[in-house]
Parts: sequence; C-alpha cells; structure tokens
Amino acid sequence: MAAARFVIPDFRNLGAQWRLLLLAEGLRALWWVLEASPTDATLQGWLTAGVLFEPTLLSVAAALALLSPWLRRCPPWRALLITALIAVLAALAWRALLQGWGLAVPAPPTVVVATLAVWGGIAGYFDWRHHRLSPALSEARLQALQSRMRPHFLFNSLNGVLALIRRDPARAEAMLEDLAELYRALLAEPRTLVPWREELALAQSYLAVEQVRLGERLRVAWHVDTAPADALLPPLTLQPLVENAVRHGVEPRPEGACVTVEAFRDDDHLVLFVRNPLPPADADTHGHGLALANLRERLDLHYDTQARLRVYESEGEFVAQVRLPIRAGADTAVSPAPRRSAI
Repeated sequence: MAAARFVIPDFRNLGAQWRLLLLAEGLRALWWVLEASPTDATLQGWLTAGVLFEPTLLSVAAALALLSPWLRRCPPWRALLITALIAVLAALAWRALLQGWGLAVPAPPTVVVATLAVWGGIAGYFDWRHHRLSPALSEARLQALQSRMRPHFLFNSLNGVLALIRRDPARAEAMLEDLAELYRALLAEPRTLVPWREELALAQSYLAVEQVRLGERLRVAWHVDTAPADALLPPLTLQPLVENAVRHGVEPRPEGACVTVEAFRDDDHLVLFVRNPLPPADADTHGHGLALANLRERLDLHYDTQARLRVYESEGEFVAQVRLPIRAGADTAVSPAPRRSAI
C-alpha cells in the first residue's frame, strides 16, 4: 500500500470502530497461530498475549476517534505516519506499565514489529475499502448525466419549451433555466457532501421540467419544512429517488399519480422519504436497480453503518427511505418554494 494513497476513515463512526476492532483481533489471531510453537498453542497463551494487546487496541481506538477530525485534514502520508506512531507508542507504553507490574511481556522490538504489522494490515484494509467504494461518487454523476441525456428526455423537454414560447414566454424561459440548473449541477466539479437545500433545489428543478412535460399527470406533495437546510449529504441523493418515482409510479399511469417527498430531522439524523404508487401489473417498468445500488455504496462510503437506504412496498406504494446522521452545525430550517416552471 502506497502511503500517498492512504485515506484515514472517520473513526468517530461506530462502523469504522467495529471494523478496526474486529480486523485487529483477526490479525492478532493470525499472527499468534503462525508464530506459536506447539507447546504455546494453548488458550493460556492466547490470554497471556491479550494482556498487552487488548489495552493497546482500545487505547489506539480511543485516540483515533479523538484525533480523527484533525487526522482527516492531514496529508495522506502524514496521517499514515502519525497513526502508526500512535499505535507503536501506545503498545510500548502499555508494555512498560505491565512490566512494572511484574507481568511477562515481549521484548520491545517484538512489540514494535507486531504493532506495525497489525496496523499495516488495518490501514491497508481501510485504504482498499475506500478506493473500492470511491468510484461510486463519479458513477453517480455519470448515471445522472446519462439519464438527462436520454433522447426522450431532451426531446420532450425541448418540445415543452417550444410549446410554451408563444403562449407563455415567461414559463418557457423558466423551464430553460431549470434545464440549465440541472446540467450545471451535473457537470460541476464533484464535491464530497452538499447542503440539503442544494439537493432539494436540484430535485425541484428536475420535477419542474418533468411537470411541464407530464402536465397534470404529475403531482408532487412536499413535506420538507422542518428539514435542516445546512445538513450535509452526498450529492445526487434525492434526485435519483424522485426520478425513479416519476418513471415507475407516474409515467405508466394514464391518469398520473402523486409523488410524495418528505424530509425531517429525527434527533441527530436526517430522514428522507420518497413515495409513489406501485405501477400497474401490466406495466413494463422493471429497472436494473443501478441508481439504488450506487446510492447504497455512497452512503456506505461516507457514513458506514450510520446511514441506510431502505426500499419497500406499503399500502400500494413504493417507498424509498434514506436515514443519515446530521453533521454538526446543520440546524437551520428550510421552507422550499415551487420552481417557476412548475404548474
């Protein structure tokens, strides 16, 4: 693993802490099995080794959780060196303390080598995991851009503009601005997280364009007044969900349907719901689930086990639910207004 590629995870995250502890215990078991002689391969030997290993591991986990915000702002190579140094110093400190109590402990060189080996394996795992999930960030933008570039979307949107130019020039202009807003967001430089107000505005721009195309067939119910405007979330979290709702819940129905978007704060979490009626039984609306799978990967990358995406059917509706932690300082309420091109 190259040091320049190392990405420190957020060890304040419970999922990251569990991965750290479980992986360390697994590496410890592997090290002990490979190094133990037949006479040492006993439960007593395992417990004796744990007298030094366990307090060291817990101390390192606590230190990483405390220093995680600062470490994540450091250059990758520096974060790797600092975390390795923390692990070694914690191990040597506990060794000296246990030796002072008269307990049998390994020699310092053995402690340093074992600590670096274990931490190297842990750092390598987290680096691999980050780079395995990272492509989901760019794939989300690519999928959304390809969706917007579908010929039927462009064709219908431009036809909608042409139909409005003579009878309602102001709405035609607003619709073009909504299209421009969509493409501006999709072609912008990718960011790790965006405020909820921006994500909401992007979804509103998309629905405003679709509402001109579908007319009264598309109805949208917004229940987002209590959601914190500055809550940070991955870009393109809400927009793919409302797009799925339109494609699978509204388009197959000649009479149209209502898409419900709900967002609210639940303690220290932001909760999003997108609901749409189930498509008719004879409708060919089966997708590949790529957008949902991509969103799950991005939530896993940013929040580990602290965020989740659930999809289920309830009382004739398809429901998509996202629950993710709210970052500190995001507590301002938002009250969205309809886009100008909305009907």
